[in-house]
Order: sequence, then C-alpha cells, then structure tokens
Amino acid sequence: MTQLEYDEVMSRCAALAGSAAAAADEAERLRRLPPSLIDEVTEADLWRLVMPTGLGGHGLGITELAHGTRRLAQGCPASAWTISFLVMHSWLLTKFGEAARAEFFAEQPWALAPAPLAPTGTLTAVDGGYRVSGRWEWATGVHHGEWVMVHAVQTEPEFATRFVVVRVDEVTIEDVWHTSGMRGTGSDAVHLDDVFVPEHRTLPSAGLMFGSGEIEGDAMAGLPVPQVLALMAAAPALGAAEAAVDLFRERIAGRVLAYSLGDRAKDQPVSQARLGAVMTQLAATRANWDRAIARLAAVPTAGPLTLEERVDLRLAAAYTVRSVRELIGSIGEGSGASVYFADSPFQRLQRDVEVLKGHVIFDWDRATQIAGRAALGIEPGPADMV
Repeated sequence: MTQLEYDEVMSRCAALAGSAAAAADEAERLRRLPPSLIDEVTEADLWRLVMPTGLGGHGLGITELAHGTRRLAQGCPASAWTISFLVMHSWLLTKFGEAARAEFFAEQPWALAPAPLAPTGTLTAVDGGYRVSGRWEWATGVHHGEWVMVHAVQTEPEFATRFVVVRVDEVTIEDVWHTSGMRGTGSDAVHLDDVFVPEHRTLPSAGLMFGSGEIEGDAMAGLPVPQVLALMAAAPALGAAEAAVDLFRERIAGRVLAYSLGDRAKDQPVSQARLGAVMTQLAATRANWDRAIARLAAVPTAGPLTLEERVDLRLAAAYTVRSVRELIGSIGEGSGASVYFADSPFQRLQRDVEVLKGHVIFDWDRATQIAGRAALGIEPGPADMV
C-alpha cells in the first residue's frame, strides 16, 4: 500500500478545493455536502489520512490534517470543516477497544462518524452495557455517517461521563440546520431514545480526550483531543482568509470606482494600504497558527504538552478565528457592495466564518479568561477543554 506524503496530500486537497468551490451552491441548497463531493474524497483516499498504519491507514499526523483542511477551505470552508471532522472522528474511534474497532472498520480502514461532543445525554448501566437517551446538537456530517458518537452523563452509582457509539440508523435526525452560513456541514441534531449500547462501544471521557493509543503507526498518538479539535477547526477559517485576500487583490486590480471618471482602485493609496494591511495580518495569523500546529505535531517526540502549552494552543485557535473575522471584515469594507451579490464567493466566505466562530472552542471571552486564570496559577475547571 502506497503511503501518502505531505505534498501529495496538499495536491489532492487543492484539487478537492476546486470541486468544493464548484459544489458550494448545491451544498447550501442541500444543507449538506453533495454525494459527488463525498465520492471525490473517497477517490482521493483521504478518509484514512490519519488512521494508524496498523489499521490500514496512511498514518499521517496533525500537520497533514490541518494544512490539508486549510487548503481545502480555500474552495469552501463548510466542505473543509465537514470533511476534516469526519477524518478526525475516524481517528477518535481508534481509541476504543479491539472489539469495537472490529465493528467500526469491518469494511474499510475508516468509518464516517459524526460526533457531537457536548455531554447532553444520559446513560444508565445495564447488563452488558448501557441504555442511552438524549438530544445532541451540531452533528456535523450526520447525513453521510455510518456511526454516530455521542457524549452522555451517568449519575449512578457515581457521576461519570462516557462516549458511546451507535449505528446511524439508531438515531433520529432532527432537521434544524437552517443557518446563514456553514450550511453545507449539515450539522443537524440527533436523538437517542433508550437505546442499548454494548459496553465495548463505550469509552470513559478521559480515555477518548487524553488517551495515548496503542496502535502501530499512529502519528497522532498522545495528542490531546481538545487541542487537536481547536487547531484543526480553526483551519477552515484560515483557509477562508487566504481565499479572501486573493479575491481582494483581484478585486482591487480590476475595479473601477463608482461615481468617478474612470478612477481605478489599484491606483488609490488607501486601497493599496488596505491590501498591504490585510496581507500582513494574514501572515501574522498564519505564523501563530503554524507555530501552534508545529508544537502539537511535536508531542510524540518532544513530550506531552504542559498546562501552559495546552492553554496557549487553545488560545491560538480562538485568536486565529478572531483575527480572520477582523481581516475579512476589513476586506468587505474596502471592496464595494457588489461583493455581496449571491454569486460572489466572498460573501460565502464571510458568512461561513461568522457562523464558524460560534463554536464554543472559539469563544474569545472564555478562551482569554482561561488563559488569564492559568497565568495567575488558577487550575482550569472540568469544562475548560484544556
């Protein structure tokens, strides 16, 4: 089996970016990715990107996943978000035991499994497993899923939380994803009503979030899931910013200013300065994100992250999205009203980033509070996701 390398991953993601851009209107109408785009990801052999080689995967790491997602988002942030989450969730399933893995990967070395991670359901221990009920929001990619992983709370005999995995036909999908942006993610809600889940398809929360993994060829072994999730989820925003800056450069180069005698935008010092400013902001934002990705990728060789580093990486992800929003807003201010026609790719980039920023991991107030508390020597709380 031929193993992929970074340059080939980026090449395939670049090709997919073009397809995602072409399919973006359809994805928004469907409120999920078109089947043709899912098929292209399969043909590009990217679903097993970060799956361990011991399970038949490519055994690549966070560098390839994050940068591939960033490149794909230059075509469509919603598509990049959905595809990358499904790729990452397949890796999460490798943390379960051998019996569960035999089910998940019975037909191919990956499994498409949406995974709303908030613990909004309940579970009760019974003979051989658990009975699970609840409602979970933001099940990205659920319409393409084969399995669904959810997070539930157990109160007896003591308080605990566990992740459980069920077949997609055991959940009820609630059609709620009517949004102004990120429509293609299809992030509908799911329900379980007293469904039995065998013990082997459950895992204590700490085992999934911080378990090291013991499978041969797992380049992501030991990487803490909160930091993987945060930095990878910031990648679609960063890719959107890169695409927006390119569009702005093209816009300035060809725009004739309204209510002028043929004045060109490219000749205006203010337009030149605004372009230079957003290019600089993009470079700084990208450099900070690159730094964070590199530290996370170094965990297998450099050792586990310290608490300060975990907080730093969570903050870097939130800052990336905050900076991208500012950058894209500045581009909109200097581009004229016509970039908001429905056929303009810019308005979709802006809408997608505005909705994307609503993910709890990017809550700027919360992220900065966590960072400030850590700097003062205050231990993080159980819900701080560090």
